[in-house]
Amino acid sequence: MSKRDYYDILGAERSASEDDIKKAFRRLAMKCHPDRCPDDPAAQERFKEAKEAYDVLSDARKRALYDQHGHAAFEGGMGNGGGFRGDVGDIFGDIFSDIFGMGGGRGGPRRGSDLRYMLELDLEEAVFGIEKSIDVPTLVECATCTGSGSADGKTVSCGTCRGHGRVRMQNGIFSVQQTCPHCGGSGKTVANPCRDCRGEGRVHDERTLSVRIPAGVDNGDRIRLTGQGEAGPAGTVPGDLYVEVRVREHAVFQRDGDDLHCEVPIRFAQAALGAELKVPTLGGEAAIAIPAETQSGKLFRLRGKGVKSVRSGRTGDLICRVVVETPVRLTRDQRELLERFEATFQGEDAAAHSPRNSSWLDNVKQFWDRVTS
Repeated sequence: MSKRDYYDILGAERSASEDDIKKAFRRLAMKCHPDRCPDDPAAQERFKEAKEAYDVLSDARKRALYDQHGHAAFEGGMGNGGGFRGDVGDIFGDIFSDIFGMGGGRGGPRRGSDLRYMLELDLEEAVFGIEKSIDVPTLVECATCTGSGSADGKTVSCGTCRGHGRVRMQNGIFSVQQTCPHCGGSGKTVANPCRDCRGEGRVHDERTLSVRIPAGVDNGDRIRLTGQGEAGPAGTVPGDLYVEVRVREHAVFQRDGDDLHCEVPIRFAQAALGAELKVPTLGGEAAIAIPAETQSGKLFRLRGKGVKSVRSGRTGDLICRVVVETPVRLTRDQRELLERFEATFQGEDAAAHSPRNSSWLDNVKQFWDRVTS
C-alpha cells in the first residue's frame, strides 16, 4: 500500500513554516500518543505515522528532499547514502537530472510563503462589494538592509554548494541535483549579517493593505493578492496573500447561493382575507400580494431581488415565506369576538374551512385502523 503524503498526515500546507509543522504534530500527538490511548491500536498507528512525517518535515534537508522527490527520496538510501556533495561537476549527475527532470537546482531560489487572511463581512458588504483595509502580521523586507540580509552588501560563496546553488544527492551510480537548502539556490551567503534581521533579509511586522471585495462574493470565496504574502529569504520573491471571505449571519435574510430567503409574519386575518404587504429587500421595500386563504409556510418569489453572482452575473431571487402568527395579549373584546368566531365552525360544515385539518384527521384514522387491525 502506498504511503500517505506527509503534509496530509499532519494536516499542514506545503508552504507551512517550521512552527506550523511543529504545532500540527503536537496537536496529533496530544490525541494519539500511546500514553493517552494505550488500548487503541489505530491511534497508536496514527501517532507512528505522524512521527515519521514530522521527522522528515521538521528537518530542512529532509524536507527539501521530500518536496523534490516525495517518498522516493528515502528509499534505497537516497536520503542517507551519499549525503550532500558540493561538487556538481559530475557529468553523469547532470545528465541524469536533465533526462528525468529532477534538476531541482534549476528551478531557482525558493519564494516566500503564501499567507491566508480570514475577512468577515456583513451580508450587504458581500452583496454590493466594498474596499476594506486589513492589517496582516507577516514577514516583510528588512528596511535596514533592503532585504539583502547583509550589513555591508557583501556576500561570499555558499560553503554547502560551493557557489553553484545546487547540491547533489548520491545514490549508488546515480546522482540527483536539487536547490541548495542553505543559500536557497543563490550560491551566495552573507558575509556580515544585518543586525536587525540577522541575515534573513526579512523581519516580523504588520502591514496595512487595501483589498477590493467584488460584489457578489460568498462564504469561502478567496481573493488573491499577488506578492503580498510573506517576504522570501534574501534575494527571493515574496509569496501571495489569499483573503478568504466569511459572511456574518444577517438579522433578516439567509443566503442560499444567489437567492435570499426571509420570513414574513402575518396575522391570521390577513392570511384569511388577503392583504398587500411591504417586505424589505437589499435594494429597498417591495410589495407582495397575499391572496385570501393563504396558509402558513407559503412561499412568494420576488424575481431579481437576490444577489448578483460574482461569476455568472446572474441575479438571484428573494423568497419570502409567510408565517401566520397566533395573536397574544388579547383584550376582552378581542377574546369575545374570537369565541363567537370559533362557534361558527361547529357542525358538519366545519371541515370545509380547514382542509389540512381534515386530511390530517383522515391520515390519523387510517393509522389507527392499521394498528388495531
